[in-house]
Amino acid sequence: MKIRFVSIAVLLLSTFQSQSFCGFFVAKAGANLYNKSSQVILVRDGDRTIVTMSNDFKGDVRDFAMVIPVPTVLKEQDIRVVDPTIFQRIDDHTAPRLAEYYDNNPCAPVIQYETMLMKNSMVLESSVSLMEDEADYGVKIEAQYQIGEYDILILSATESNGLKTWLVKNGYSLPPKAEEVLDPYIKNDMKFFVVKLNLEKQLDSEFEGLSPIQISYESSKFMLPIRLGMANAEEAQDLTIYAFTRTGRVECTNYRTIEMPSNREIPEFAEAHFDKFYVDVFEKQYKIENRRGVFLEYAWDLSATQPVKCDPCPTPPLVYDDLNKSGVGWVAQQSGWGDYSGQLFITRLHVRYDRENFPQDLRFQTTPNRTHFQCRYIINHPASGDLSCDGAIEYLESVVDRRKKELEEVELLAGWNISGYTNYVAPYEKQLRLKKGEDSKKGSVLPIGFDPKSPKFLLYIFLFMLIGLSVPWLFVRRLMKQYLK
Repeated sequence: MKIRFVSIAVLLLSTFQSQSFCGFFVAKAGANLYNKSSQVILVRDGDRTIVTMSNDFKGDVRDFAMVIPVPTVLKEQDIRVVDPTIFQRIDDHTAPRLAEYYDNNPCAPVIQYETMLMKNSMVLESSVSLMEDEADYGVKIEAQYQIGEYDILILSATESNGLKTWLVKNGYSLPPKAEEVLDPYIKNDMKFFVVKLNLEKQLDSEFEGLSPIQISYESSKFMLPIRLGMANAEEAQDLTIYAFTRTGRVECTNYRTIEMPSNREIPEFAEAHFDKFYVDVFEKQYKIENRRGVFLEYAWDLSATQPVKCDPCPTPPLVYDDLNKSGVGWVAQQSGWGDYSGQLFITRLHVRYDRENFPQDLRFQTTPNRTHFQCRYIINHPASGDLSCDGAIEYLESVVDRRKKELEEVELLAGWNISGYTNYVAPYEKQLRLKKGEDSKKGSVLPIGFDPKSPKFLLYIFLFMLIGLSVPWLFVRRLMKQYLK
């Protein structure tokens, strides 16, 4: 599925508490599951914010541009392009995950062992030359830079119509609703980070796509401007946020932050469809929260002093190079185990927003809450092999009970219709009946507890024969009487 940057910028186009885990990591549900989605890395340290925006633009690169509201005029050293692989690294590390356990056979010798494995936008020219006098429209160019493959302007404006007119006359095509969206940012004295692609520089880039852009600024406001991303959006957009702090979790202050359902046992057959399962789980939670929640999918202490960086680990833990690319500036690189020193906490949030349900930009706060949470679902594989010992009945009863609950869970979490999955439980119910000896008695016409070796055996046989012969004799006798009459 394609990821398109539509969350923070407007694309200007021509038209739970963690528990120790021992088992296998088998799958993950990353941010790229959603068709209309984007990803952002946030780093917050005091009043300093570093924002890294994914830029997987699809289409003719000459048709790329974007406008991002920022609280202050950015200096050249506050803007850089970064390696796009950083988003995949963080996504892989924090994504909702599926883990599997294997039951011990109760009839096998007990072996003590522990194993953990991993399976595992609108540009007519590349120049920023301007055709119109910005002063005529209440627009001022505060700064102008060339960073990587991008030509960048920092604008201020006194009114939205003037800014819109200036942008249109300078080769930008705005969506119809852009003016009303721009106005609140102007009233709050926000600046506008305007990006175009420098085609010549883009051809020289070592990356096939467009590089993510990273900006840094000082402000007491810790927020993401999402309203511009809705100006030209016809439906809800998905946004995945990876937030780094020194202290603890990042939470949204103007919308509810809600933990996703986690550590739930689901049926084995969900493993082959885990991507769809998690999309359905999120969709259901999104509707339960009236389409207005910000959902927590991961929270973990990554401090150098924290020996467990993930549990289970779908990928190798993040290292100093990953953190440096993300803009985490307070950790120090070191040799040997751990790779870096310093306090660090990561939060992964997922929000699906639209104009109706998210009228405000997202506002955040850092918290001291360092409680671990991971969006994890569990597959249990029943034991194989001989089940002839005395403990097998109790074990099979537990498997039948567990499998029934797993079906209830997948229906409750994802809304799946479980009526067609009766065979998921039936084989173990049959094994249990055989083990209890119930199937051998099922359908017997003899009295319960009848033993063929009993002294009453001949008596029972005589009675059955007598009844069997009496019925046809009575029938024949009746026919003869009718004939003689």
